[in-house]
Amino acid sequence: MSRLRRMSPRRSYDQYCSTARALDAVGDRWTLLIVRELLAGPRRYTDLHADLPGVSTDVLASRLKDMERDGLATRRRLPPPGAAFVYELTARGRELLPVLRALGTWGAPELAERRPTDAVRAHWFALPLLSALEGEGLLEVRLDEGEFHLWVGAEGGPVYGDGPAPEAPDARLVLDSGTCTALGQGDVTLRQVIRDGQAEVSGDSTLAKVLRGE
Repeated sequence: MSRLRRMSPRRSYDQYCSTARALDAVGDRWTLLIVRELLAGPRRYTDLHADLPGVSTDVLASRLKDMERDGLATRRRLPPPGAAFVYELTARGRELLPVLRALGTWGAPELAERRPTDAVRAHWFALPLLSALEGEGLLEVRLDEGEFHLWVGAEGGPVYGDGPAPEAPDARLVLDSGTCTALGQGDVTLRQVIRDGQAEVSGDSTLAKVLRGE
């Protein structure tokens, strides 16, 4: 019996409604946050577990199997010398990007105060920040919490990545997490925070100039 056939049946709302059908696939706890992580590109199970604090190993494994079954993600082995298994989104899974961005915009008012129990990863600011940026190219972002990079204006493939840019970026952006949150909420524009000295964009590329409003 194949691995897919051994999986438990998918729970369903059993409603002939596109919203209900969508929630059948991604409405379980943790699923959309796994999508958020996989928008960075292929990730190992251990990396996913590390960047999803609070998820149990059993739940994470179960959600990944569900996502494979529903055509949202695939699992493959990297070639040597890596030879590790990674998970990555399918084209269908990547179509959830605007859903994640819309949810982030809707939930932004809930970030007024960081709770003492809140975990944080620098790359969690990537998708909200993306909504505040113009232009096209590779942007490296530095916060107090760490670094991440964004492919601004990219279509298909990874949207962001954790850590420094994998190659020379077109521009670099330095700011704090509070300013980054305000940008993602639409409370301020990047040009405003640059003018006020709350952010700095460096680089001579077209992207850098667009971000600075030159």
